[in-house]
Amino acid sequence: MRLLLDTHAFLWWIEDDPSLGSAARAAIVVPTNPVYVSAVSAWEIAIKRSKGTLEAPRGDVGTWIAQEGFAELEIAVRHGTAAGALPLHHRDPFDRLLVAQSQLEDMTLVTSDAGLTAYDVRIIRADR
Repeated sequence: MRLLLDTHAFLWWIEDDPSLGSAARAAIVVPTNPVYVSAVSAWEIAIKRSKGTLEAPRGDVGTWIAQEGFAELEIAVRHGTAAGALPLHHRDPFDRLLVAQSQLEDMTLVTSDAGLTAYDVRIIRADR
């Protein structure tokens, strides 16, 4: 199973935050489950840091991804097109792009955002 971490799930993993539930942790550590972090998460972290709405650890997101043995998922034009075509169940552009990437790349999204269950996407709850 290919996993795509939502931004908060990625940060919880990096910070060893207990908010990341045992089921999500178990899925992430399975050696046969490739784990991806989208470029949209790096963008979201940078924007929210600069606005002062996110207290994330200092450091480079790309370095964290590599240190954890995760893979980077780039944003392609087809991801943006698909995100824009999604029904407006959820208005957060970062999350909509993660949903589109999960759908197009056949990934399971690790998130605690219950609003994303309105989309046709496989989800592992990050908080369980």
